[in-house]
Amino acid sequence: MAKSEGQKLRILYILDYLRLESDEEHPVSTQKLIDMLDAKGIHAERKTIYDDISRLNEYGYEILQVQNRLGGGYYLGTRKFELAELKLLVDAVQSSRFITRKKSKELIKKLEDEVSRYDCSKLKRQVYVAERVKTDNERIYYNIDGIHQGIQTNHKISFIYMDWNAKKQLVPRGNDAKVVSPWALIWRDDNYYLAAFDGTDGIMKHYRVDKMKDVTVLEDRREGLEQFEQVDLAQYSNRTFGMFGGREEIVTLEFPERLIGLLIDRFGKEISIRKGENDCFLGRVRLKVSSQFFGWLTGIGKEIRIASPESVREEYKTWLEEILTKN
Repeated sequence: MAKSEGQKLRILYILDYLRLESDEEHPVSTQKLIDMLDAKGIHAERKTIYDDISRLNEYGYEILQVQNRLGGGYYLGTRKFELAELKLLVDAVQSSRFITRKKSKELIKKLEDEVSRYDCSKLKRQVYVAERVKTDNERIYYNIDGIHQGIQTNHKISFIYMDWNAKKQLVPRGNDAKVVSPWALIWRDDNYYLAAFDGTDGIMKHYRVDKMKDVTVLEDRREGLEQFEQVDLAQYSNRTFGMFGGREEIVTLEFPERLIGLLIDRFGKEISIRKGENDCFLGRVRLKVSSQFFGWLTGIGKEIRIASPESVREEYKTWLEEILTKN
């Protein structure tokens, strides 16, 4: 490297070194910075280092100087993310089902670059979370990008919707590509869903993003603004169990006080709860009646029951009887 070129890059080398090698417990001495630059063929004196640190501070980097019995040194005081924030992000990436294992590792590696090598080891401990089922769709990043592009530019998109077969392979559902108007992305039950307007059926539908292939932004303008404005996405995702469809009903559930938290976790604080008889409570909620809803009830057990309407209660009983007769 030519001497003049090295001097031009000097301040960047100093910044990178502080980002990687320093934190509050591990300040970097002036001599270490001089030795680092010397290894790159760049001559620097102490005054040069002082001036470069001053310029970096003036530019907006918080580079602090500390003194201790070992002589002290400099460390990068503020970073884009705090360590606790990065731990949360690493956990979210690692546990996310819609991000492949390969992409998870790539993202986590980039997050590790945001801390010193000393804190990097603390992040690595966060990688070993409970085993999760991960998608195999490596193009999901590009699918999400295409969906956002369609939403932002007000255009329709097309895609091939996939299903699993007996050989554990994703294969196309049907022969034709779906054409929809994308309106929003929903995170629910560890999966990413697209809420879109289907112009053929004239209704809002949702699709698993990890099962979408070859997302393409079309020239046609979006439809379904009126239908989308009538949808409260937060309530919609709470009412829809497992994001499976079903007819919408107002259902009253009866349960003991200790299950109130479970109902709020499922339906949100909007659920109407009042005191009932025999130390029970009644929760009134609008939801999609489906096998997934009945399965959720069954998982809770005998402590919760459908108080009304009678038609939904009878449908639940029939659903349970059919299961028993087949087992």
